[in-house]
Amino acid sequence: MYKSILRLGLPIAIGQLGVIIMGFADTMMVGRYSTDALAAASFVNAVFNLATYMLLGYSYGLTPLVSAHMGRGERAQAGATLKHGLICNAAYAALILGLLLVVYAYVDCLGQPAELLPLIRPYFLTIWVSMLFVALFNAMRQFTDGISETSTGMWVLLMGNALNIVGNVLLIYGVGPFPRLGLLGAGLSTMTSRIVMALVLGAMLLWRRHYADFREGFRSISLRWDELKRVNHLSLPVSMQMGMETGAFTVSGVMAGWLGAVDMATFQIMITLGGLGFLLYYSFGSGISIRVANFYGQADWTNVRRSARAGMHILLAMMACSSSIFYFGGESIIRCFTSDPAVVALALSLIFPLILYQLGDAMQICFANALRGTSHVLPMMWIAFVSYIVVNIPASYLLAFPLGLGITGLYLAFSLGLFVAAGLFCWQFYRVCRKHR
Repeated sequence: MYKSILRLGLPIAIGQLGVIIMGFADTMMVGRYSTDALAAASFVNAVFNLATYMLLGYSYGLTPLVSAHMGRGERAQAGATLKHGLICNAAYAALILGLLLVVYAYVDCLGQPAELLPLIRPYFLTIWVSMLFVALFNAMRQFTDGISETSTGMWVLLMGNALNIVGNVLLIYGVGPFPRLGLLGAGLSTMTSRIVMALVLGAMLLWRRHYADFREGFRSISLRWDELKRVNHLSLPVSMQMGMETGAFTVSGVMAGWLGAVDMATFQIMITLGGLGFLLYYSFGSGISIRVANFYGQADWTNVRRSARAGMHILLAMMACSSSIFYFGGESIIRCFTSDPAVVALALSLIFPLILYQLGDAMQICFANALRGTSHVLPMMWIAFVSYIVVNIPASYLLAFPLGLGITGLYLAFSLGLFVAAGLFCWQFYRVCRKHR
């Protein structure tokens, strides 16, 4: 059980590591080009961050459906699920893209410096165009993950990240015959790499003989409204859950800005460190979801519970390793981001809250993905609402300001929200399991 979860999760983690490296490379290259370009990119990326996670969450609804079909040996039906999933993800992306166009129309009313608007507008549009391909790639990747071929998405992701970095070098700085486009060049490079990733993964599914059984189901099984509704029923709650979690963090980031520049800088550093843990935990959380869904499709509830327990042990071990790194090497890591003594000192004071945060994050990811694997995803919305909107946001304000804990209060509120989510996800998962004894 442990080996299978690690085998499924490791390629996803490697792919996510590639995304992190790409993000760092983008930031460094744009920052070295100009400070204005970096500021404009930061604003646009902040706008698209919520959309990106909501699209990613929506695609996660495919995994339990595909994995359940595979557990029952229904390869053609899994292919048909991909067809319905692509349609649903494209429609959802169209809705989000429409809302982003409204943001674009009023971008000059959002308080950004006037001198940045000529940089923001073209960069915004290039990222906007790429989002449809992000949605399609996510859907196809969740399909390959659902059939337990997590390495496929990993290799395509790594290829796309490499292409993006090369494109950045050529188009930001204007190497050889390529024009010097600055921030627009970074946007065009990102857009191109996302389009290529979607096309490459689509071509693999379309042409490789290995996927012939799935293609037969994709082509021969007609579209059904009830199947589209089923995909949406499983996808929308996960999207809303990730959207509310991301939104709560965004609100906390705004509150950190109220505390001052040092606190804001510290917040950005610590949230980056916490985000590394999040991506690692979620990678192996996806492995948990796949294994749970496989056994759920077979109605093997004993192994459904065993998969969740094995996943919990794996994530706890990873949390212990990452926390040890933060505890013993925290100062060295923090100094990689800043040399400001005030920021370093404040960040070091947050090591223990960060470790507490990591524990809560690992546990909520474990049981959220276990619950997702059983296809009982509707409770994920109200759990996220209670944990992040009802508990996290008010606690952040209360601890940071009336109680005077400042940024420490923000992190303690994060931990509180995550522990509430972990407890509720765990309770709901075992509630589902008890119904099928």
